[in-house]
Amino acid sequence: MRELVDYLVSQIIIKESYDIIEAEDGSTVEIRVMVDADKMGRIIGKSGRLAKAIRTIVKAAVQDSDKSYDIIITER
Repeated sequence: MRELVDYLVSQIIIKESYDIIEAEDGSTVEIRVMVDADKMGRIIGKSGRLAKAIRTIVKAAVQDSDKSYDIIITER
């Protein structure tokens, strides 16, 4: 899933502007996207639409998985 999130984010902002950290805790996997402060608006989108779209695509991709994935977008 990290690769999918990386691909989606790289289509919006350049790779030097973000880092992705993946942490697994039992049945939950947290994917944290750390974005430069000046790029936060681009990755979140108007009214959070882009962030919601990224989360929706990830949820659709892991539908058959027994793990739940959380996508968290923060400043670095």
